[in-house]
Amino acid sequence: MGGEFPWPVVLSCSMIFENSLAFALELDQQDKLRSFRDKFFIPHRNGSPLIYFCGNSLGLQPKTVSEKIQQELHDWQQLAVEGHLHGKNPWFYYHHFFEEECELVGALPEEVVLMNALTVNLHLLMISFYQPQGRRFKIMMEANAFPSDRYAVQTQLKLRGYNPQEGIIELTPRPGEYTLRTEDILYSIENHKHELALILLGGVNYYTGQFFDIPAVTQAGHEGGAMVGIDLAHAAGNVLLQLHDWEVDFAAWCTYKYLNSGPGGVGGAFVHERHCNNPDLPRLAGWWGNDEKTRFEMPDVFHPQPGAAGWQVSNAPVFPMAIHKASLEIFKEAGMENLREKSEKLTGYLEFILHDVAKQSRHPLKIITPADKNQRGCQLSVHVGKEGKHLYGALKKAGVIVDWREPDVIRMAPVPLYNTFSEVFEFGQVLNKIL
Repeated sequence: MGGEFPWPVVLSCSMIFENSLAFALELDQQDKLRSFRDKFFIPHRNGSPLIYFCGNSLGLQPKTVSEKIQQELHDWQQLAVEGHLHGKNPWFYYHHFFEEECELVGALPEEVVLMNALTVNLHLLMISFYQPQGRRFKIMMEANAFPSDRYAVQTQLKLRGYNPQEGIIELTPRPGEYTLRTEDILYSIENHKHELALILLGGVNYYTGQFFDIPAVTQAGHEGGAMVGIDLAHAAGNVLLQLHDWEVDFAAWCTYKYLNSGPGGVGGAFVHERHCNNPDLPRLAGWWGNDEKTRFEMPDVFHPQPGAAGWQVSNAPVFPMAIHKASLEIFKEAGMENLREKSEKLTGYLEFILHDVAKQSRHPLKIITPADKNQRGCQLSVHVGKEGKHLYGALKKAGVIVDWREPDVIRMAPVPLYNTFSEVFEFGQVLNKIL
């Protein structure tokens, strides 16, 4: 369950924190990733940097984005169509230039491809992996999944002739709780195993920030005879993932949140190696997914490329992918394990500050994100009461950018690549003053 007030509380991080600027500055000084903040443009207002805790919605712009795009613009300008084969980064092979993406999600190179956008990829993958038969036609998902996932699932059910009200099995928290218990998810899988065709779960729930036990869910789903897919929109670049070892069947994600690849940035897709070279698996085919060796021979029959690349339909979107390349290079330099280590400490400090502010102000705040660091990324979701919308507005006016979700939740995400411990302290000061 989430951390609740009143005190006393036990925080998930074993470190003893202090609510002081000197302490926060000391943590910043000890931070081996502190130089990475300088690789991003930090939004300013009236000459002062904003406290930007909204990377779970849109990541900041890497400073190398411009040069990446300029390279492709130059090749387009100088080479035109010849850029497909003779540019610095030939566009014909562009999707091959992103092996760092595999490392971020714990996959083999052939299991990952960048293409389209998140929900488009979910639809393409469900065409392949949602194969209802007889009694086994239902899809399991979180009750409070992101609306786009719900719309996609409803649509897939309708396309196959099923009533979504009958075809969706919702996972709901226990009364009075905000997050799902792993044992309850596993129980529900066992209870519905004879009618389940697919489990589609968010890796990290967008609303509560809960990081689910993906390997346990995947194993239970497979034992129950279902396929398992994961929406990694709030997990990729946020938590440590091992999709290949966990034997997830498929996954999809966006890159504009923690992966800092700009609004509407290119999506990612994963197909496990036991599936990705199966040409008989149903899919929506397109020219760019055809085998590269024969693509320009214009064959009448589709022969998919090896691996997840065989799910491509249209040409690679070069400019969004160039932006993404800039971000991936930063992730490779920083190292995902290092980022996760800082994230746990940074989020733990924010948790401590929130508790301390609530103690001083006696304001009814409630953290609904799990207190266990293994069940969350860097996002904390906080119930802020009936006047929460006014609090959100006051924070924004004071130069703090967080995220509002109806009816009464503020989401805040201190991102380890560019946020600091002193920002967390300053946020606490602003919040305390407002309350």
